Parts: sequence; structure tokens; C-alpha cells
Amino acid sequence: MLANRPSFKVGFPDALLPGQTGSVTTNNRSLPRILTLMGSGETAPTMVSTHRRLAASLANGPSTVRSMVNAALLDTPYGFQENASELAERAVHYFSESVDVDLRIGGLTSLSTANSLDRERGLELLRTSDYLFAGPGSPTYALREWANTDVPNIISNKLDQGGIVVFASAAALTIGAYTVPVYEIYKCGHDPYWLDGLNILGNIGVDAVVIPHYDNAEGGHHDTRFCYLGERRLRLMEQELPADHYVLGVDEHTGLILNLEEGSAEVVGNGTLTIRIDGQSQTFPSGTTLDLAFLVTPDGDAASPAPTQTPPPAPTESPTSDTPSDTSLGDTTNRCLADFNTAIDSGDADQALRAVLELEEAITAWSADTLQSDDADRARATLRSMITRLGDAAIKGLDDPTLVRAPLVEALLEIRALARSEKRFDLSDLIRDRLDAAEIDVKDTAEGAEWSLRNEG
Repeated sequence: MLANRPSFKVGFPDALLPGQTGSVTTNNRSLPRILTLMGSGETAPTMVSTHRRLAASLANGPSTVRSMVNAALLDTPYGFQENASELAERAVHYFSESVDVDLRIGGLTSLSTANSLDRERGLELLRTSDYLFAGPGSPTYALREWANTDVPNIISNKLDQGGIVVFASAAALTIGAYTVPVYEIYKCGHDPYWLDGLNILGNIGVDAVVIPHYDNAEGGHHDTRFCYLGERRLRLMEQELPADHYVLGVDEHTGLILNLEEGSAEVVGNGTLTIRIDGQSQTFPSGTTLDLAFLVTPDGDAASPAPTQTPPPAPTESPTSDTPSDTSLGDTTNRCLADFNTAIDSGDADQALRAVLELEEAITAWSADTLQSDDADRARATLRSMITRLGDAAIKGLDDPTLVRAPLVEALLEIRALARSEKRFDLSDLIRDRLDAAEIDVKDTAEGAEWSLRNEG
């Protein structure tokens, strides 16, 4: 546990309770109060529509999003990584190109070692933002760096006074009452244990721990669900939770939008939300809207309204750019390769080229995704293979070479058969030799001559 956990409070202005509505006015405009948790994919195509929707709620309309949204990146969670600056720039690029929002970097990779001026400038950037975003890294490192700083108060004040907080992956782990120390357990082999979290959820009455990457399947033959804990370790950790606390699991490429003004909790993205109490789970697919009071008492309290299934909001952009059907770059790679192979086999050059271009666009779109996997390397290798095969096709052609040569070869074989019938073996042998030089094999059978291209089997 953290010895000096910051104390702060998230409240509802004017005694506003979950289920009631209200608004907060800041800088002459009304700001929503929204906490969004993402299981992963926070800088991937799968979460573009969610970011756009949240950003649009801060502006007068989509056309003014870039000028109206003041967004900041809290870069502490991955501050210990050697590529921290690269990850920050990738997030900036993603928001600029995909969300139409200028994301400013907090520069708070290490609050404990930063000079006081840089630290205060970064904290002020967070304070004045109305869209606060944090993502991957180590929750343990982030909590250690945020302890005894104003970061927890900044987060809670934003939800109290108006603004949007989007925490994903490692950052989402810190939002609950307790936090899973992922690296220490999964990578270092520590016995399962909890760290004190920021307890942002507890301050709105939700006594839960947040576990992103809930449906992770990277382990293949071994269990890496529940943010790499697996069932055995999660069961052990559940026994250490207070009796009134539960697990809030958010699948990869999935989000939970907690609207504190409307008192609602909406599941978005590609996966499901899981409420797990003492090993028993309830799951809610994307498009489900829960009353926030249901998260306060999810154990069947009759006073809590039941969840309702609502259709997802209509997309504001084309489905191809905003709501991709594939949930990972690996899925897109497999699909594009299958389309390419079909096109090559059928001699459809246009379709083969479309598959190549789609994969190249997908590699670019997924370039900001921080989820660790070999998908990007495999996609680039597949793209190079497809381009090479297209080059070979440009030289040899896509049409079946047997069909191309058939009229000429069959005509020569007819001449050869006539020559043999007239016992002009010198001519028939000459024809066979010329066909052999052209890598055309001829086999004489009782039914007549059969031929095949040597390199085509």
C-alpha cells in the first residue's frame, strides 16, 4: 500500500446526485463532467469515434472542436520508458490527425526529479485543460510519482468543476480504490497484492477496482486475461478486497463513459464491461447504458435501476474511417492478405492493389497504438510480400500462363501429330525440342499428347 495516499474529493455541484442532471459553467461555456475509462486502444482506430464524441461535447459543434478543446496529455505513466518522448509525440499526432484536437504534452514524466519550474508549468497545463488524457505505462510508477503532488486534486477538481478525464490502460488501473501492480506481478513474479489507488470512483460512490485489458489473450496457451493476472491470481486478490468492493473489468478496445451530470455509464467500443463480485460476473456489451446508481450498488439492490440496452450513437464519420470492423492490426493484416491471395488467384489486379493500399492505410492508422505486440512488424512484412508479388505479376502477368500459351502449343502438337502420322520424325522431334526449350513438357499417351508448363507443376 502507498503510505502517503493523497486525500481528495470528487463531488456533485449543488448536491447533484447520480441520476440527476445539471451543468457546470466555466469560462463562459458549459462543460460536461465525464470520466472515461478505456481498456486499451486509446490511440488506435477503434477509439477514434469515442474521442471525437467526447471532444465534440466540449465544443459548439464538430467544426469548432480544434479551436474549442483544450486538451492535455498526462505523460507520467510511461515516464520511466526510454521511448517516452516518442509515445507522447505519437499521441499528439493521433489526436491531431484522427480526433482534430491539439494535444499538449504535460512534460511530467518524472515529477520527483523535475525542477520546480517545469513541474509547476506541467501541473498548470493540466489544471487549465478541459480534456485530460493519460494512457499506457506502469500504474505503480505513476502512483509513486503522483504521491504528494497536486495531480490527484487536479483530476478530482476537473470532474467536480467541469471537464473530461480519459484514463486508459495503466492510467485506468489507478482510478479505483486499489490498483493491480501489473509489472511486479506478471513480469517480476511477485506474489499477488494490491496497491492503494486514487479512488476517484470511490468519491462518486463506486467502490470498485478497475482492471483494463480484461479480455487479453496474448498468452495463447496460458491465461493472460484480467490485465495479465489470469483467473488463479485474480481469485487470490479478490479475497483481499474489502467486502463491499468489486472488480470493474474493461475489455481491450472498449470504453466506459461515466457521465456525472446525467448519472449514466455507457459501454462503447468493441468489447464488454464486466462487473465481477466474489468471482461471479455480469457482462454488458457495447451499446449498454447503465444508471450510475447501478455501479454504486451492483449486487442486486432493488433500489438500483436495471441496465438498459441502447443503440450506439450514429457515427458522424464514414464507417471505414471511424468504426473499423477489425479490432486489431493483426485482424486487418489477415483479412487484407486473404483478399490479396483471392485477387491474385482470380487475376484481379485492381482488387489486389486495393488490398495492398488498405493494409498500408491500416499500418498508418494503427501506428500510434501503444499495445505491445508483433502486429506492426508482421503487417509490414506482409505488405512487403504483397508488393513483391505484385511486381512479379507485373512482369509475368496475372492471367493463367497455361491459358495464354494453350492456342499456340496445341497448334504445334497438332502439327507434330500429323508429322508423326506421316513418319516425318525429324519434324516431330524438332517441335518437341522447341517446346522443351520453352519449358513445356509433352507426354505421349494412348489418348494423345498431354502438355504442362514445367514451372507450374
